[in-house]
Amino acid sequence: MKHVFIFFLFFSSIVFSQEYNTKNGVIAKGYDVVSYFNNKAEKGNKKLTTKYNNVSFRFSSKENLATFLINPQKYNPQYGGYCAYAIGKTGEKVDIDPKTFEIRDGKLYLFYNSWGTNTLKMWLKENPEELKKQADTNWKKLNR
Repeated sequence: MKHVFIFFLFFSSIVFSQEYNTKNGVIAKGYDVVSYFNNKAEKGNKKLTTKYNNVSFRFSSKENLATFLINPQKYNPQYGGYCAYAIGKTGEKVDIDPKTFEIRDGKLYLFYNSWGTNTLKMWLKENPEELKKQADTNWKKLNR
């Protein structure tokens, strides 16, 4: 029975951690998720790190870390920190550029921006409310 429980914990942590884009070991490629709500993309400091839902978050200041700890769900990026446009358009988990973001309805959305493709611009041009609805649906399907 003990082995079954350990396997369950191990399997659960694998499944759970796949919900987040932590390619570099941290969410938002180490950028401070609280700073986005001040319309800034600031790199977090390794010394100012905390875990939430088994995911590491970094912060640029002690104040931002404290703010996050009060209400971590508020600052948690939508769609696990994957590109919101890609989740909405194709249902695929695509990496992001942490400097390309939008705060919409009090939530953080991150986007891919490389090689001349800025998905934030595409998101804004192609009806973000419809893309958001589709992304919500696609994200539920991806995390069943």
